[in-house]
Amino acid sequence: MDLELGIDTFGDVTLDSDGTLVSHAQVIRNVVDEAVLAEQSGLDVFGIGEHHRDDFAISSPETVLAGIATRTERLRLASAVTVLSSDDPVRVFERFSTLDALSRGRAEVILGRGSFTESFPLFGFDLANYQELFEEKLAMFVELRKQGPVTWEGALTQSLHGVAVFPPVENAPLPTWVAVGGSPESVIRAARHGLDLMLAIIGGPVDRFAPFVELYHRALEQLAQPTGRVGYHSFGHVAATDEEAVEQYFGPYVSSMSRIGRDRGWRRPTREAFLFELEHGSMVVGSPEKVARKIAAGVKALGASRFSMKVSTGPLSHELISNSIELYGSRVAPLVRDMLA
Repeated sequence: MDLELGIDTFGDVTLDSDGTLVSHAQVIRNVVDEAVLAEQSGLDVFGIGEHHRDDFAISSPETVLAGIATRTERLRLASAVTVLSSDDPVRVFERFSTLDALSRGRAEVILGRGSFTESFPLFGFDLANYQELFEEKLAMFVELRKQGPVTWEGALTQSLHGVAVFPPVENAPLPTWVAVGGSPESVIRAARHGLDLMLAIIGGPVDRFAPFVELYHRALEQLAQPTGRVGYHSFGHVAATDEEAVEQYFGPYVSSMSRIGRDRGWRRPTREAFLFELEHGSMVVGSPEKVARKIAAGVKALGASRFSMKVSTGPLSHELISNSIELYGSRVAPLVRDMLA
């Protein structure tokens, strides 16, 4: 099976060995080291998410990915996600085509509306246009991706008149995914534009997303679009034993979810709810054997060709993240491939 196994990180600000927060600059350097380790461990993809708040260090994923490109040779380099709604599609295309050149064809962009809204006021966009901004900018990006002179009449974007954008992607088209959190309209939008589908699964069982995959493939067929790839992303952590993984991950997970939850009205996660999610939900936390079984089951349920594990969660330390990455690449990935063979 042609399955890619990868990592997502948001560059969460972590704790060092004496329990103090690491600087944002050091977190970014640590993320580059984690990507190098991911390639050395045999993983296929490294994705970095965009955020504009103090608990995440990375606001410019493609800049960090460019640094990673200079220290790796095989790893595919993706955003996870690029918040297109509050960006300029021309600049996004230019940045990723530059990354593609620097990495010799390893760049990918995953476009989404994002699960945070800090970038909208930061860059002068009105949240009242949340839906319309993404619709228009995605359509514009699709035109730019064709790499011909672009003529575009914008309502919420600039207008272009026979404009070519540089640098062109060396081996076009630029691999492009649309991140979807569970909206049928978003699934159909990805199919309408002929783009790959990335499911962001942050809770609940993986198989509940199977109808969205069926909808995606049906829409592609009805819209006469070529077959697209399906991937999914979920939280995860690997340690030597199930018990170690749970003890290492629970505290940072609660810290992160509680902080985000204060803004969104979520209840603080309990240990019982956490353990229930480990048993029945999408989260892959445990020994290599347990994590491999869960990933294999999820890939089968969705017919996915890519799985990305979010390895940074709250203040989970760089050392524990690195150990998780090494186990994921050297132990989990071969087990998953064997299970699916």
